[in-house]
Amino acid sequence: MSSFDALAFRQFFPFFNNNPDWVYLDTAATSQKPQQVIDAELAFYQRQNSNVHRGAHQLSQHATAAFEAARDKVQQFLNAASRSEIIFTSGTTAAFNQLAFGLMDTVLKPGDRILISALEHHANIVPWQLHCQSHGVQLDVIPLDPQLMPDLDVYQQLLALKPKIVSLTQVSNALGHILPIGSMLQAAKAAGAITIVDGAQGVSWQVPDVQLWPVDFYCFSGHKLYGPTGIGVLYGKQRYLEQLKPLLGGGEMISDVSFQRSSFAALPARLEAGTPNIAGAIGLAAAIDFIRQFDARQINQYKGELLQQFAAGLSQIPGLRPLTRVEQSAGIVSLQLAGEHPNDLAMLLNEQKIAVRAGSHCAMPLFAALQLPGAVRFAFAPYNLPAEVDVTLQALAAATEILR
Repeated sequence: MSSFDALAFRQFFPFFNNNPDWVYLDTAATSQKPQQVIDAELAFYQRQNSNVHRGAHQLSQHATAAFEAARDKVQQFLNAASRSEIIFTSGTTAAFNQLAFGLMDTVLKPGDRILISALEHHANIVPWQLHCQSHGVQLDVIPLDPQLMPDLDVYQQLLALKPKIVSLTQVSNALGHILPIGSMLQAAKAAGAITIVDGAQGVSWQVPDVQLWPVDFYCFSGHKLYGPTGIGVLYGKQRYLEQLKPLLGGGEMISDVSFQRSSFAALPARLEAGTPNIAGAIGLAAAIDFIRQFDARQINQYKGELLQQFAAGLSQIPGLRPLTRVEQSAGIVSLQLAGEHPNDLAMLLNEQKIAVRAGSHCAMPLFAALQLPGAVRFAFAPYNLPAEVDVTLQALAAATEILR
């Protein structure tokens, strides 16, 4: 058994005191926030509120210092080589839009290929599609094997086509499956590709050391890591960030502007047009401080125990079909009830105050390949308790009986 104290961990989150009747199993959509993250944002607005980078007054200087200290915190968290390799965004989706727009015509040329997997979130599909066709770039997809993991044999065949970009999720948001990301990235680099990782679900499972990982860009969202919504990070190696065309223009991302031309500022400013989410960045720094107090291995072991308990209970409920293999999951179990739409099951669980998510989970191509309308997703976090697993299993048994 894990030595992780989930009950003590849970006490940091005011949501549970304010909602004692709810079982929250939707952390893959957004995590709950510890009090110190809430306090950090509140303190900024109450005591420091001012815009950054451009004010001559002391309030602005203090706000700038706090905002840039948050960048330093993220740099240390990822072990980036330089603070200028940390670009604040509104989230993972915004980071991918910057990448897809910024790499076209600079790195990517007509005839080039981009390789993704069939497990990808729409954020790692749609931004590429918005630009690929008009720029003559091909988007290839690694199919899945019978365990619903990327087929590594086909992956090697697709790498032989020399893709310019390989962009992969670290953890599937729809199934929770953990990709063998280290070996896949190594193979991609051996094939000469620029590597991108969607860490939205993975950063809470395993924080990358970006100087050791063979990764050129890494994206994640603060709200999946106990931080605020509306803040995210695009990490990139400096030589690649400097090749990105800015997606947005204006404000402090320039060094000089005339009516004839503009020149861009140095990183990170050139990719951060407009007023940033200052409070969000400060809240993200507080979330990083919070989670670094705990042993990640103990947390992951504890979540694995919850998954095993849940899977054992599911096997006793007729008609339920898990899509997730819990031994390869980072904390998510997605399932279907035979003959029923996932929304119906989720609605019945909602009536019993079990918070889950139903649908295609921004992975429509995955469920189209599985010939399914979607699934009900249960996302476990270290603030969930074994007693909540039992309550959820009882609610599931009752709901499936009603639907049958």
